[in-house]
Amino acid sequence: MVTDVGRTPRAAQVGATRLQILTTAERLFAEQGLYAVSNRQISAAAGQGNNAAVGYHFGTKADLVRAIVRRHAGPIEALRTEMAAAVEGSREVRDWVACLVRPITTHLASFDGQSWYARFSAQVMTDPAFRPIMAEESLATPSLQSVVDNFRQCPPKLPAEVRAERGDMLRTLMVHVVAERERALAEGTPTPRATWDEAATGLIDAITGLWTAPTTR
Repeated sequence: MVTDVGRTPRAAQVGATRLQILTTAERLFAEQGLYAVSNRQISAAAGQGNNAAVGYHFGTKADLVRAIVRRHAGPIEALRTEMAAAVEGSREVRDWVACLVRPITTHLASFDGQSWYARFSAQVMTDPAFRPIMAEESLATPSLQSVVDNFRQCPPKLPAEVRAERGDMLRTLMVHVVAERERALAEGTPTPRATWDEAATGLIDAITGLWTAPTTR
């Protein structure tokens, strides 16, 4: 017997199990941290009778983290490619900052229920052991590299040390502001902006102001 999407029942079951493990792991990592959660805990929380289910389906914890990142990288890449095409040739900082921010916030807004990816990303980006996975799978995509290249060509022309310093600030804002909003939504606490779209506008304003601010000699 073959299902209507051309997959055997066994393949469909395996796919559903993998998705359940991915979703559960993302939630637990987001809420508790990468080192506080074991593969055994993920298997149990995902409703798997076999405590080795995570290892069987994904391998090591690093492999599992990579699979979670890949699950989101594709949709974000597609959004960023579309947004970048719409502002091709622009030399306005704000246009390219929007291409950095809005693909992420639009992706998070697409979930019917609660999301965990922003908090998961913050956990990964602050962990030296796992940060390279995010760099390889999400931060090295063709559209992001193109956006960053265009962004760097926009005025003002900053000294190298200022550019590096503000680049670190920019990355911190992008990761943690979005994660904090996601956490507030999960906890039901008030947020400064009502929607992800409005939150993106505020973050774009802040990053554009940061990047174009005068330098003190």
